[in-house]
Amino acid sequence: MFQIVKDLLHLRQGLICVFQIVGPFECKGQVTITQTPSITAAQPGQEVRINCKANRPVHLNDHIAWYFRGFGEAPKLVIYRATNRFTGAPSRFTGSGHGADFTLTIKGVQSEDAGHYFCQSDHTGAIITQ
Repeated sequence: MFQIVKDLLHLRQGLICVFQIVGPFECKGQVTITQTPSITAAQPGQEVRINCKANRPVHLNDHIAWYFRGFGEAPKLVIYRATNRFTGAPSRFTGSGHGADFTLTIKGVQSEDAGHYFCQSDHTGAIITQ
């Protein structure tokens, strides 16, 4: 996987590749999460959207979080409770959605945004920062 990532990152100068961990994932309570697309490429400054779909509505939208993991780094919380930007997350990151459909949008993507993104559904409502 990392060799593929490395090769894709060097395809074109200025090309940013954003990778998502692709589901579906089974969680307690039988919530299945699917993300699309699995790989996204964008030029600096463009908008990137990553979608997360649950197999059933998520209770009160409180339990969806988005994480970013840069290459060789630990995952970091970006968005919690579907729409709230976590402290320190750049303002270009926004979360939206309700029910079973959620989106992470990066407006004006930058080179440091290259990495893995994943959404999480948590029935406890706990906010896990790393």
